[in-house]
Amino acid sequence: MNLNEKPTLLTVSGGVDSIVMAHLFYKLGLPAGIAHCNFGLRGKDSEQDESFVKTLACDYKYPFFTEKFETKLFSDNQSVSTQMAARELRYSWFETIRVANGFHWTATAHHANDSLETVLLNLARGTGLSGMHGILVRNNHVIRPMLFATKEEILWYAKDNNLTWREDSSNDSDRYKRNVIRHHVIPVLKQLNPSLELTFRASSERLRASNVLLNEFLEDWQTENVKVDQKGVRIDLKALMSASEPTFRLWRILKSYGFAYKQAEIVFKSLAGISGKLFMSETHTLLRNRDKLIVRTRGVRESERGTEIFDLGADIFYGKSGLHFEILERNEEFEIKKDRNFAYIDADLLKFPLTLRKWVPGDIFFPFGMKRKRKKISDLLVDLKVDIFEKEEVFVLVNGNEDIIWVIGIRSDERFRVVESTRRVLEISIFKET
Repeated sequence: MNLNEKPTLLTVSGGVDSIVMAHLFYKLGLPAGIAHCNFGLRGKDSEQDESFVKTLACDYKYPFFTEKFETKLFSDNQSVSTQMAARELRYSWFETIRVANGFHWTATAHHANDSLETVLLNLARGTGLSGMHGILVRNNHVIRPMLFATKEEILWYAKDNNLTWREDSSNDSDRYKRNVIRHHVIPVLKQLNPSLELTFRASSERLRASNVLLNEFLEDWQTENVKVDQKGVRIDLKALMSASEPTFRLWRILKSYGFAYKQAEIVFKSLAGISGKLFMSETHTLLRNRDKLIVRTRGVRESERGTEIFDLGADIFYGKSGLHFEILERNEEFEIKKDRNFAYIDADLLKFPLTLRKWVPGDIFFPFGMKRKRKKISDLLVDLKVDIFEKEEVFVLVNGNEDIIWVIGIRSDERFRVVESTRRVLEISIFKET
């Protein structure tokens, strides 16, 4: 991370931490600009903070950027806390300023105590290994160059260099959870270990390294046992059940699709039961289907009324596929392709309009080769071991809004088969939409 080559956008609130960060950049002659957020939460104090930081930027001859936010309004509209609203607003704005003005990094003034407080908060809320290593020095284009220093060291530096800064009275209030940790939990821990920040720094680095190694190991395992394609995510159950810590492995895969750890536990406990169970997050559906777990994006089922076809002059599209129709004369050159993507129908039995739609429970047809024996499509799909997700993609072609001609790509109807007396044949073929 070379701060000399490209300029850094310094996020300066006016508090002692960011003032020290700005001073260090200035003293080292590093190229930078200063960005200040005015959240309008402290009345005149907010305006004075902005004026103070603007003066500092002028003294350092750094470009100055500022923005006033309707933080309370944003908080109410998004139904989030004021702190979360301020965080979302400022990081979004920082990135906009960084990109628009050619800054390579955005620097925040988080220090060692902030990182320790974050870990303790994560522990109180419940966390995994990734929540134990504290704030990262770098996250994409956001850097935290002050993480090496404790709050005590920052105050010492500020006083030793006769720096002035703005005090935020909200830092003294126990209304915020972080302040409770700062004022009441850490002092007790420091009685047990006076060098708490230094000890935490070493532990944090080991935990960060452990998390990196764990992720590399699990990535290799997932490459072998988790397949991702256009149909979704497929997890090999045999590999999962025979692996160490299967619940954790499962959660690591599922968390990207909105599933919490508790849900992963419930899913894993269900694996001893029967196939076919469904689990849902806000964005995805998970199906236990025999020897696989399948994850797909949740979607709305398409209209069951379907598309009416009045003539066979054009291709018809459905889902990501299409149907092509061609009338053939049954002569010596006629040949039936033995391919599930083709169906051959006695054209003289057709009644228009034909209808292309998704199958529905209760649909009955006479499967080809079963000598006019009725069968529910639902039973056929069970016999063929078609999973729930694939069932949602099954379409049927209906003759004159009455009889099913073809369960598309699966089985045609015996009643419409080509026989000796057939003179004209409708060849229907499936193609993929490009």
